[in-house]
Amino acid sequence: MERRSVDVVVMSDLHLGTYGCQAKEIVNYLKSISPQILILNGDVIDVWQFRKHYFPIEHIQVIKEVMSLAAKGTRVIYVTGNHDEAMRRYSDIEFGNFQLVDKVVMEINGKMCWIFHGDVFDATTKGSAKMLAKLGSSGYNLLIRINRFMNWILQMMGKEKMSLSKNVMNRVNKAVSVNKFEQTAAEIAIEKKYDYVICGHIHEPQMRTVENKSGKVIYLNSGDWVEHLTALEFYNNDWHMYEHDEKKFIKTPVIKMEKNLPKLNVITDDVAMFISSLAQPAEMINSKVAFTSIFPFN
Repeated sequence: MERRSVDVVVMSDLHLGTYGCQAKEIVNYLKSISPQILILNGDVIDVWQFRKHYFPIEHIQVIKEVMSLAAKGTRVIYVTGNHDEAMRRYSDIEFGNFQLVDKVVMEINGKMCWIFHGDVFDATTKGSAKMLAKLGSSGYNLLIRINRFMNWILQMMGKEKMSLSKNVMNRVNKAVSVNKFEQTAAEIAIEKKYDYVICGHIHEPQMRTVENKSGKVIYLNSGDWVEHLTALEFYNNDWHMYEHDEKKFIKTPVIKMEKNLPKLNVITDDVAMFISSLAQPAEMINSKVAFTSIFPFN
């Protein structure tokens, strides 16, 4: 498949390391594009749900494809989220075409874009509520596994799939006032005179204009790669919402780990211990959030 040239791609909420991650679809998508800038807007590797025994080869292939794009000249910007907040202590690390930051402010063809994950406006990810959020995340992960088993049965019966997990997420978003989250982000962006504010976090793809007495801003949310399989793409001097359709893609070959092959410890105890050590209380994280870049496209 010939790669599509796009200026900027924003993906969020991949949740690598969880059963809900649609890794094969992510790999297919990454193999289909050739962006100048790829922004991974938080919750890419799910440290909250990380388990040493579960990080399939498909998830490793996602990382490989991101690294491959960087090696080919794509600038990769990893913006930290709440599920990978442990990485915030390393913010502003830069090597080669890869950067780790907490937010991005960039100018694209004369328009100012403010890009961040969005958990900073979510009270459910802070303080004592954070423990409940982690428990909810574990429950959501379990629900996805049950949902997949139900869909397997439905397919065997020749019936259409159903998404219990998506319905639950929609109800949760309503309960925690997603509109208030979006409104807050938009109003701050208007105050800062930005043209666009781009978030992830709530797993709800969105493109709309928010206006108040002080001005207006275009609010964008890149959705997720658990349920919606969406991304934001900038090309032809405008933002577009990409919705993945797996029927249009030939399945990407995945390395099979046969039983008769020697067992490989892809994730060693040392690596697992390091990743586990990242999951420290948020109070211990001294994140740096100042980063400004200018990337005009001609």
